[in-house]
Amino acid sequence: MRAAGLSRKGVLFDVDGTLVDSAYIHTMAWWQAFRQSGFDVPMARIHRCVGMGGARLVDHLLPDGRDTAVDEDVLAAHSGIFGTYWPSLRPLDGARDLLAQCCESGLAVALASSARDQDLKALRSSLAADSFIDAATSANDAKESKPEPDILVAALRAVGIEASDAVYVGDAVWDVYAAARLDIPTIGLTCGGTSEAELREAGAVEVYAGPRDLLDNLRDSAIGRLLAG
Repeated sequence: MRAAGLSRKGVLFDVDGTLVDSAYIHTMAWWQAFRQSGFDVPMARIHRCVGMGGARLVDHLLPDGRDTAVDEDVLAAHSGIFGTYWPSLRPLDGARDLLAQCCESGLAVALASSARDQDLKALRSSLAADSFIDAATSANDAKESKPEPDILVAALRAVGIEASDAVYVGDAVWDVYAAARLDIPTIGLTCGGTSEAELREAGAVEVYAGPRDLLDNLRDSAIGRLLAG
């Protein structure tokens, strides 16, 4: 039990590509959605943008001079295609155990996701870790998506902690950029397909291979230092 007078500390987690092995599923779903609207966008370009909100990703990848009415078609197609993969969603190794350890250590645990409500529900179902999660955000909780920090602000408010008492865990450079705007240190995970070099260049304070690797090194990580402090 936390002593009276001490503020609670917490860990915010991205979900897609960080806790659930879905980064490349999103890449495929976006690729198919673009093709349905007549745009041939290379998967490599798409993957580098996964982690942005959907509307921002579409605007970033499609030509400037397009009829922007097509954007809604692409977003709707991605939603439908990704939904077909819900039964295949699987947590990354160690994800549930990592959430459990953070919770049992007395930290507030929040999922800071920009996924749609229905997708977040499917992602949480695959994790089977709701008893270790204090709060979760979705696209409905933020005006602007990553790399803007709105999602993180919403997650902090949901668990009642200050940015100075938090650590963020994510797999994309967009996660790192968003957290940096609030001066929240980010632990990067390469399991979403972004390299250690890219994550460190973006500003990640540490990089691990995935949830299991972070869990195995938790005491010496930024999360461990948060607990010790």
